[in-house]
Amino acid sequence: MKKIILLAGVLLCTQVFAQQTRGSIVMVSGSGEVKAENDQAKATFFIEEQDKDRAAAASRVNQSMKQGTELIKKADPDGKLATRGYYSYPIYSESSSNNKARIITGWRVGQYLDLTTKNIQQLPATVAAAQQVLALNGLSFGLSDEATQRLDAARLDSAYKNMQERAQIIAKAMGRNLNDASIELLDVDGVGAIHPEPRMFAAAPMMMKGSAAVPETNFEAGDSTLTARVVAKIKFN
Repeated sequence: MKKIILLAGVLLCTQVFAQQTRGSIVMVSGSGEVKAENDQAKATFFIEEQDKDRAAAASRVNQSMKQGTELIKKADPDGKLATRGYYSYPIYSESSSNNKARIITGWRVGQYLDLTTKNIQQLPATVAAAQQVLALNGLSFGLSDEATQRLDAARLDSAYKNMQERAQIIAKAMGRNLNDASIELLDVDGVGAIHPEPRMFAAAPMMMKGSAAVPETNFEAGDSTLTARVVAKIKFN
């Protein structure tokens, strides 16, 4: 008899508490992530020349950049190339003790070339071909726009399900049924991709024409983690 009375008391308290939470609004967040193999690489090459004659240095840079571009196109016809960062700086003599103005003794001329490619299997051969003329300045791996779009649904679905699970827990703690609640506002933020740190390679301070063939280097593309966060404003009726 005591057990029945105790159980009835618990049920009554639960019902009273549920009544007290009528109209309550809670904010519930959920997070989700998906991992995928990187399908895109970005390699940065550069060439730098020094000469007393600025025109001579620029001529060698232009010639080497043209040769390097042709080698990359031949090794990876589908890769996207973009030249940038053309620079020309004077080289001054060391300062003298008699406070005379420094004089220009030469010129440093250089340029950068970016390669974006999905042909990761061919990348070692492509880089080796380019290194016959250009220096590899940096290399990073990530997900292409197409791959990111394909994974959008999966990461958002994961975040939404996580939010629903947390909402169920909160509803149970309140003595309420989540089916009696309604979502008044749903916000998706914090959506992004976490990429691995780029693998950077030091480049020689100056490149000369006629460099020897460079052996292929092994590259591992690694994975990227795509994340999403869902925040819901839930009202208990």
